[in-house]
Amino acid sequence: MGWVRNLDIPEVKLLSPKKHGDARGFFSETYHRQALLDAGIAIDFVQDNHAYSAQPGTLRGLHFQTPPFAQHKLVRVVRGAIFDVAVDLRTGSPTYGQHVSAVISAEAWNQILVPVGFAHGLLTLEPDTEVLYKVSAHYAPEHDKGLLWDDPALGIAWPLQGTAPLLSDKDRAQPGLAELPAYFHYGQD
Repeated sequence: MGWVRNLDIPEVKLLSPKKHGDARGFFSETYHRQALLDAGIAIDFVQDNHAYSAQPGTLRGLHFQTPPFAQHKLVRVVRGAIFDVAVDLRTGSPTYGQHVSAVISAEAWNQILVPVGFAHGLLTLEPDTEVLYKVSAHYAPEHDKGLLWDDPALGIAWPLQGTAPLLSDKDRAQPGLAELPAYFHYGQD
């Protein structure tokens, strides 16, 4: 199926489900377990999350959970648009500390799969943006971790258009890449 493609870090995937429209509106299968299995993606999702951000420039991340509650995330936007980022945190990976990004939007009807071993973050590009995402492990507060969104070592060019992002206190206080323990190991997660 041509609806799944790898980003520059091939473990991160961009999905483009079909959307069938007519005068009544549209229909789309936004998640199809067998189609993902056929594409080589075997993930058991256990929880759906819904995030609403009123203002453009709202930044959430960079977040991840550590083992044994590490999470794969399948992210889509049902209203608005986001600049979505995945940072490789797998020690020993040839792309350790590097990131990939994509614009995910309701208009494009695309999704991003962020695998275990990556920090995930998003920046809203439009007002009243709603993000839905599936995760493969339940929320575990003691394993909830983060990475500083603007760590210069990451080199992420967030499209902020000269304004400061709207951040949580938690996201302002995250450690940089150099301070992170080795939570994930390439080839083992």
